[in-house]
Amino acid sequence: MGFRSLARSSLLAASLVAAAASPVFSQQPAPAPAPTPAPAPAPAQTQQARPTQPQQAPGTVRSSHGAWSVVCDKPAGASAEQCALMQNVIAEDRPEVGLSVVVLKTADRKSKILRVLAPLGVLLPNGLGLNVDGKDIGRAYFVRCFSDGCYAEVVLEDELLKTLRSGAQATFIVFQTPEEGIGIPVDLKGFADGYDALP
Repeated sequence: MGFRSLARSSLLAASLVAAAASPVFSQQPAPAPAPTPAPAPAPAQTQQARPTQPQQAPGTVRSSHGAWSVVCDKPAGASAEQCALMQNVIAEDRPEVGLSVVVLKTADRKSKILRVLAPLGVLLPNGLGLNVDGKDIGRAYFVRCFSDGCYAEVVLEDELLKTLRSGAQATFIVFQTPEEGIGIPVDLKGFADGYDALP
């Protein structure tokens, strides 16, 4: 479950394969039928986080931009190399809670996707919250889980991209219980340059 052993190319390949195989969800998907009311969650506690350096893998780090890296690989079955902007973080005081944040352009170059890999064991119905520089951006819902964790994704619309480009720190919020939100800070330094470097 730990992100320390997560190889960059495995995440990139899984992200790219999932992008091709799954529909892209908007930031505000339709609500599930007949939701059960849940108690209001307590405010998220922001944890200290540190970027991680996963094991070296076949993927190639093309460039580094602050806390972000442009990583390229040719996934099995793909006709061309694909690249993504990535950052991996782990909460310093809770090493079992970490995130991998991936930004990529679809193969047809018509859409941009923000995909976040959260560890197994997060509460799925609460989704993944996002704050940038203290401003609540909203929530994305988890779309599927694999053995390495659960994925939430949204189309990276122009407004959200502008917010991430100009921000200093994003806080992604995962829930382990309905009342316990855990905020994982993600450094946005280098995000704009890294995004611009994506082929």
